Amino acid sequence: MFVPGWDSSTWWGFAGLVVFYIIGFGHVVHALMNVRTAQGTLAWVLALLTAPFLAIPLYWLLGRTRFSGYLRARRMGDAELREKLDEMFSRLGHFRVEFTGRLSFERAAEYLGGLPFTRGNELDLLIDGKEAFDRIFDAIRRAEKSVCVCFFIVKNDRIGRRFQQALIERARAGVEVCFLFDEIGSHKLPRSYLRELREAGVRCHPFGSNRHWWSRLQLNFRNHRKIVVCDGETAFIGGLNVGDEYLGRDQRLGAWRDTHLQLRGPVVQTVQVVFLEDWFWACGEIPPLRWTTRPEAADQVAAVIPTGPSDPGDSWQLVVAEAANTARRKLWITTPYFVPDEGVLTALQTAAIRGVDVRILVPERPDHRLVWLSSFSFYEQAIPFGVRLFRYHRGFLHQKVMLIDDRLAAVGTANLDNRSFRLNFEITAFCADKVFIEEVEQMLRVDFSHAGEAEMADFTGRPFWFRAASRAARLLAPVQ
Repeated sequence: MFVPGWDSSTWWGFAGLVVFYIIGFGHVVHALMNVRTAQGTLAWVLALLTAPFLAIPLYWLLGRTRFSGYLRARRMGDAELREKLDEMFSRLGHFRVEFTGRLSFERAAEYLGGLPFTRGNELDLLIDGKEAFDRIFDAIRRAEKSVCVCFFIVKNDRIGRRFQQALIERARAGVEVCFLFDEIGSHKLPRSYLRELREAGVRCHPFGSNRHWWSRLQLNFRNHRKIVVCDGETAFIGGLNVGDEYLGRDQRLGAWRDTHLQLRGPVVQTVQVVFLEDWFWACGEIPPLRWTTRPEAADQVAAVIPTGPSDPGDSWQLVVAEAANTARRKLWITTPYFVPDEGVLTALQTAAIRGVDVRILVPERPDHRLVWLSSFSFYEQAIPFGVRLFRYHRGFLHQKVMLIDDRLAAVGTANLDNRSFRLNFEITAFCADKVFIEEVEQMLRVDFSHAGEAEMADFTGRPFWFRAASRAARLLAPVQ
């Protein structure tokens, strides 16, 4: 067919355009079959059909919702790994707690996380950075066989160099030291920092999409876990990364409010399993670790719930929704990022309508402005239903804590946003001990006393440009 005025370059350009739209249509089919939410699917379909040149590379970077290969490597990739997991589950059988009852949040959480509730544990609440880092460094210094460390962010600042030297000292003493870090979260970590660790005998590996050429584009996934395990006997998880701002040294954010957790007893073995699976994904090796355990006199019932994009479903989203559905008197949640999806928002609304005291504590100061802006857009869907929102004003609030009635308290790494629901690897500890629950409740009462309760006018009374910006920021929630 001859078109007047078209030369060969025009034909080639037209052909290239057609090819791009055909490829874009193929990606549309992939999005229809794989993107988890209707909103995300619609957004990607429209983008891929109207602007495939831009949307196709973005889809490979941001549109994928499953971390390919992790589940296979974790559960089936190595006989030795499977043997270690089976051995751990066998040992924990002596401490496992069976929950009965038709409506049991504990049973649901155990199913979603794949790890059991056990008795014989002792959990210590660590409030803010100084107390947490002092405990962590002391445990590292005392380690005799192994130190396993995983952090989302590690910085080359004062606390970061102290952390580096603590690992180096143990490695030189003959302790097996394994250091895992997220390759995106810790992208500013200089090579010299890692070189010094490796030269001292520390085994360092980034956690990322580095297993296959096609998985290198899985950049939207993060290992957001913060884990330290020493000798298989003492573990730490919580909100703190390794950086000076977590000690309140950031002039912009000021005081840093966070919560960490020290664990001892059988539950430590489950934390070590989570680390081992991540480590095996990163480097395909199984380090020699200590798998014996003994019960603690406190005899607290606890479990760790790991969640992430390799799970068959959106596990953390389901955990939060189930917490709201089973709460009878109160559900208090603290999170730096409040960008719930429709399922979680509906669960919070219905819990408040039932008369549950639903409180969400978020920071007044932003560290990520888009997420902070988008949180205001949820006022109209939360406050009129009885969900009470509080904004913490004594510095920046970064803790991730949950209190469910007087039955369970949780401390971990997961937020109330799409990243934690679907894109980040997270870990959260749940405890059913009365003493621990009372400690968490008292801690949260102090935090709420340093916060102001939000009202509808805090959003509706804002200028038009702010309300428009808040709603626009909310549209980006699936990739924030």
